[in-house]
Amino acid sequence: MRTSDPARRAAYDTLRAVSEHDAYANLVLPGLLTERRLDTRDAALATELAYGTLRAQGTYDAILATCVDRPLDQLDPEMLDLLRLGAHQLLATRIPPHAAVAATVDLAREVLHEGAARMSNAVLRRVGRTDFEGWVEQIAPNPQDDPEGFLALFRAHPRWIVSALWDSLAAHRGAEVAHDEIDDLLRADNERPGVTLVARPGMADVEDLIEEGAEPGRYARTAAYLGHGDPGRIEAVRRGRVAVQDEGSQLVALALAEAKLTGDDELWLDLCAGPGGKAALLAATVAQRGGRLIAAELAPHRARLVKRALQPIPGLHKAITADGTKPAWRTGLFDRVIADVPCTGLGALRRRPEARWRRGAGDVALLAETQKKLLHAALDSARPDGLVAYVTCSPHLAETRLVVDDVLRRRTDVARVDVRPYLPGVPELGDGPDVQLWPHVHGTDAMYMALLRREDAARD
Repeated sequence: MRTSDPARRAAYDTLRAVSEHDAYANLVLPGLLTERRLDTRDAALATELAYGTLRAQGTYDAILATCVDRPLDQLDPEMLDLLRLGAHQLLATRIPPHAAVAATVDLAREVLHEGAARMSNAVLRRVGRTDFEGWVEQIAPNPQDDPEGFLALFRAHPRWIVSALWDSLAAHRGAEVAHDEIDDLLRADNERPGVTLVARPGMADVEDLIEEGAEPGRYARTAAYLGHGDPGRIEAVRRGRVAVQDEGSQLVALALAEAKLTGDDELWLDLCAGPGGKAALLAATVAQRGGRLIAAELAPHRARLVKRALQPIPGLHKAITADGTKPAWRTGLFDRVIADVPCTGLGALRRRPEARWRRGAGDVALLAETQKKLLHAALDSARPDGLVAYVTCSPHLAETRLVVDDVLRRRTDVARVDVRPYLPGVPELGDGPDVQLWPHVHGTDAMYMALLRREDAARD
């Protein structure tokens, strides 16, 4: 589909897919760009408009609510997405205001109708009467009286997420540091991350990626940063020897792989493996030791992704569709187990622009119950003296420390292991024994890891 303004149309269609079908922008938009053959300039604009609009959606809604003569929930969803797209152009890009309004009006006329074009013109002219800082001054709470409310609007995060992140910062880094750093963390969530590659052990080297124009990672021996360009242009990526993977994800997998273990070290388990990035890294690592990995995933479509990720890895690895909370294998079978549990994803908000608006505070308790069941199952799956890594891509305390604490209160067969020695060179890891990585400190997703050793005593 080619339109008079292909970049804005691709961005708008992405917004509609997210709103109407609960789609993921990072899956929808690349397909649209390829299908419609957008050139580099239009593709970059479409990406900025779609991701930026989704990321700041709540803040734009608060601004639009003052510019529309009816509650926003009474607007047609198509119209609301169009106004959000226009607001983003006016308040967060260098597009001249007259061009932002005119282009959005033309898009309204194309995808909706003349009445929508007139309405978008009137509303966006009201939005454009002041800049973003002016709107914040008008509608945000006083930062001294309500710092969480101010940051929620200013940095486009739901209030409950601001509160949860602030609490986690305080728990891991201290109350004073948290007060000073919360804005840095929220700002980091709003910055699009670069592309990080993983050179799978025994299959590729970081030096090979440097020759392709990448830079070595800060911390993980397997990581490299690709500043620009399509990673698919690299042959090692096409062959599955290299993949795209956040450095934080690499670090927690490598920490489990390098932790000291007595006895056998031949059979590893990834309990919740989809979509397969950590499973592939662990499989490549254990293959070098003559062992193999079993990767379990509940959702069949995600299990297929895991199987695909494992295909290039040498060794007799296996991907299975299985419920990790009800293991089909015998207890005490595995030497090392990773439970990278389903979570709110608050640690990867910079990668998933719509994610912050999809979850609510009420989701956390439901997820925590599943997380506890998975951690119990992971511990049951490990042999005596075996190791279990509990991992989340969320820093929320109710998904991290509180889950581990609750499970350990109910068992007498588990000992904590300090993770920090297995993250060499990574600074500011706190007092341990668990670790929390941060986008604004480490440049990674906010990965959490607790390392546990299974002992002989039974569960209470």
